[in-house]
Amino acid sequence: MNQYNTLAKASQDEFTEKRSRFIGYARPVSTEQEALDFIAEIRSKHWDARHNVYAYSLREGGICRYSDDGEPSGTAGMPVLGVIQKSGLTDCAVVVTRYFGGILLGGGGLVRAYSHAASIGIAAAGILTMRMCLICRLTCDYNQYGRLSSLIPECGGTVREAVFGEAVDITFSMTREDFEKLALRLADATGGSVKAEATGEEFIGIPLSQG
Repeated sequence: MNQYNTLAKASQDEFTEKRSRFIGYARPVSTEQEALDFIAEIRSKHWDARHNVYAYSLREGGICRYSDDGEPSGTAGMPVLGVIQKSGLTDCAVVVTRYFGGILLGGGGLVRAYSHAASIGIAAAGILTMRMCLICRLTCDYNQYGRLSSLIPECGGTVREAVFGEAVDITFSMTREDFEKLALRLADATGGSVKAEATGEEFIGIPLSQG
């Protein structure tokens, strides 16, 4: 897997339906323990709520879990998980807190309410595309630095650090495809005197609106 979508940050939003207050919390998580800790945190915060429904999805092990937390089976946790899956998200957890307002919503009403709470919580958090990128470095002369530090972003990369010594060491990240393009541009720009090398790789987040 070269990329996946997750949440950009932890966030929340809420709405009221027939006097019941629904609060949708969403948070990026990377392990099941982080998801469970998040759920426990919201339950502790809203200990007096009628329901704290949750769902989470993790890349590691392909884990997907949910709980109706006392709501009729299939009307709460599964709809929340469905929103996560339809949004194409993983490594994320959503908790929907409900303060009962005294009016029953019925099965269909519950599905719509929990789905909506999950959706607005996720929307508030934003979506981040995590792409596998190479961590790269190159060394150049001072008179080459200005051009090369501009060439890297022109080819889709991000300069992470520049260390100025006898020469300039630039560390940057970019996708493997962009790295191949950079190699050609770099050869043209420096007459082959400067070459970049990949030293590792990691997932790096890119806001969905940019990706």
